[in-house]
Amino acid sequence: MARRKQQISVSLRRALTDATLLGTVLGGDTWRTWRMLLIAAMGEQLTDSERVLFKQLTGGRVCEPAQRVEELVAVVGRRGGKSRAIAALSCYFAGLCDHSHVLVQGERALVLCIAPDVRQAHIVLNYCEAIFRSTPLLRQLIGHRTADTLSLTTGVDIEVRAASFRRLRGHTFVAVIADEAAYYFADESSANPDTEILNAVRPGLATTGGLLAMISSPYAKRGELFEAHRRHYGPEGDPRILVAQGTSRDFNPSLPQYVVDRALERDHAAASAEYLAQFRSDIETFISREQVETCVEAGVRERAPVKGTRYFSFTDPSGGSSDSMVTAVGHMDDSMLVIDAVREIRSPFDPESAVEEIAQLLSLYKIDKTTGDRYSGQWCVQSFAKRSVKYEHSEQNKSQLYVEMLPRLNAKTIRLLDHPRTTNQICLLERRTVRGGRDSIDHPPNAHDDLANAIAGLCGLAESMRSTYDSSLDWVGGPEPGKEDEAIQAGVIPPPRVDPRLGLNPLPRRRWDHGRGWH
Repeated sequence: MARRKQQISVSLRRALTDATLLGTVLGGDTWRTWRMLLIAAMGEQLTDSERVLFKQLTGGRVCEPAQRVEELVAVVGRRGGKSRAIAALSCYFAGLCDHSHVLVQGERALVLCIAPDVRQAHIVLNYCEAIFRSTPLLRQLIGHRTADTLSLTTGVDIEVRAASFRRLRGHTFVAVIADEAAYYFADESSANPDTEILNAVRPGLATTGGLLAMISSPYAKRGELFEAHRRHYGPEGDPRILVAQGTSRDFNPSLPQYVVDRALERDHAAASAEYLAQFRSDIETFISREQVETCVEAGVRERAPVKGTRYFSFTDPSGGSSDSMVTAVGHMDDSMLVIDAVREIRSPFDPESAVEEIAQLLSLYKIDKTTGDRYSGQWCVQSFAKRSVKYEHSEQNKSQLYVEMLPRLNAKTIRLLDHPRTTNQICLLERRTVRGGRDSIDHPPNAHDDLANAIAGLCGLAESMRSTYDSSLDWVGGPEPGKEDEAIQAGVIPPPRVDPRLGLNPLPRRRWDHGRGWH
């Protein structure tokens, strides 16, 4: 189906220069770059001076598009005025464009703005409402306002949502604006949230000829924003996809240069992305999804306790306001670490109730001790002690635990549960180089790693158990007398051979010898 062209009631250039419309929103010299870019995206003609700026920001495109583009991608440094520009563009499509010919009778169109989180989304909506209330002519277009929607008498709603691909299908969009698209990591139930989001909204734009705009600061060299920049930035890019890139001061000359200089001095890699609009080269994916998924036992959500098996636990605590509280239970099967249970208590929750629930889970597996970080001083120790569970502090930090997990995932010596949120959190982990040349492994902005941290903690415990028993080996390579059963659980030595005539009773044994085995 061919894309239908929207009818324009008022040109964007006129709207941005008319004080009774949007002239006060992006007025003055400091908004010159934004005005030029938005006007060019609408297919309107630029002036000679604007074309010089256009060529600079688009990597050498000689002239503006002859018609309105299908996609606008703006890679802009922080404090570059993105939110205000997004609000102005949203108000233009909602209040000053005629969409009646692409709507069926009784249908309302939608200008959708997607932001990484609810707070940021509401900032844009507040800007939009303020714009419509700024002039008597626009004020009469306001219908009513809810927490997430500004409804207009034009038959168009401006709606803001946090980044999630759910509930986006089936709508008719006249414009979709992806604010800070490089940071769409909040929806951990999806492997690639930004891709899923854009795949969900593009069909809703096809029938209206609506504009898709990705306006964001850059982040790592991955995702929809980076791919659009890689493929279409410069003169060889698709003419229907306009990609521009500029520093914070390119789009907002009022930002003091010393702010940028100080940020570069503190952390050059981070500031190059935030203020110079350069994709970061110091961040890479910690492990591929394919490697993680090969360790998942499909269809197994939890394993029942087995009598005689020694289980151990790692807990990632939380105060209950933002992060989840998670505990993971596992055991060793020879050298294989088997994950038996993962319990996540998502915020908000009462911390004491969460500890009670975790203690009940541990009791099922006959566990009277769990390990975790030093969160909230002695609170975890005391709260677990009330329930007869000893809480020990881990000697390793989060990055060190992730390093312990990596070889197990690579060697497939860990059996993960079929738990999509855990899998996605592990896959979202990033390795980055911090000051001093050290590597740090952590979750990306707006994401979480509570489940991944609990699994990594079990890997750290498994490795420390192995190291403990390795240190007790004598000159022939065996554990100390009487510690054979513990060494079996740690995966240091194999279990004894079973006599088929005696069922599960092992053959009598005296000693494990590394060269001779059980003898």
